[in-house]
Amino acid sequence: MPDFEGLTAVVTGGASGLGAAIAARLVAEGARVAVLDRDVAGAASEVLAVQADVTSDASVREAIAHVVEALGGIDVLVNNAGIGAAGDIAANDDEEWHRVFDVNVVGIARVTRAALPHLRASAHAAVVNTGSVVATTGLPNRALYSATKGAVVALSRAMAADHLADGIRVNCVSPGTADTPWVGRLLGAADDADAARAALEARQPHGRLVSPDEVADAVAYLASPRSASTNGLVLTVDGGLSAIQVPRG
Repeated sequence: MPDFEGLTAVVTGGASGLGAAIAARLVAEGARVAVLDRDVAGAASEVLAVQADVTSDASVREAIAHVVEALGGIDVLVNNAGIGAAGDIAANDDEEWHRVFDVNVVGIARVTRAALPHLRASAHAAVVNTGSVVATTGLPNRALYSATKGAVVALSRAMAADHLADGIRVNCVSPGTADTPWVGRLLGAADDADAARAALEARQPHGRLVSPDEVADAVAYLASPRSASTNGLVLTVDGGLSAIQVPRG
């Protein structure tokens, strides 16, 4: 029997990139899946696509209410919606700092608190937040993004402690540099896209970008009822970037 048979999952940012891969993996495992996204045009036909903006409490609450009405409840929440930011500490103004934190960190709080009553009612409640290896590994020109993902890791552990008594597990997946549309846009803006991609791949110990499917597999593990004793974990999917050094040349 598939791990998620009879369960309902919500994936934010689920119409493209990592979110779309996660949604597809949960569908394949038998879940009823709703994706929340600002632009749902690319959402798969197998999911319930709900337009929502995680920076708006009213938008989030309306979307969660729609999911519950349509699918009957919420068992799994994947807080995947996020935006990137490049540059050192001086590269972004106050407005950009607030904007990226609003999406990447406060957005998790908005969606989770809206879903909380429904998660509490589930016998298999699980929340998985999407962090990043930059939360624990310093990489150049990622100051703002790293700060938000460090906050996501800390928030995930605090949520796990807060909601243990509610029967809700909270974990975090921490991808390395993944082959996503955002990374594609960064590479496209480089003077030499091929050289920029080669540099990113060389930075990964296994010599390539992380695939969205690999991240989706990790999320499915963390969210599965089979992982009932896994709580407060940060599962890194980065080819070893944060843990090992491989001599080259």
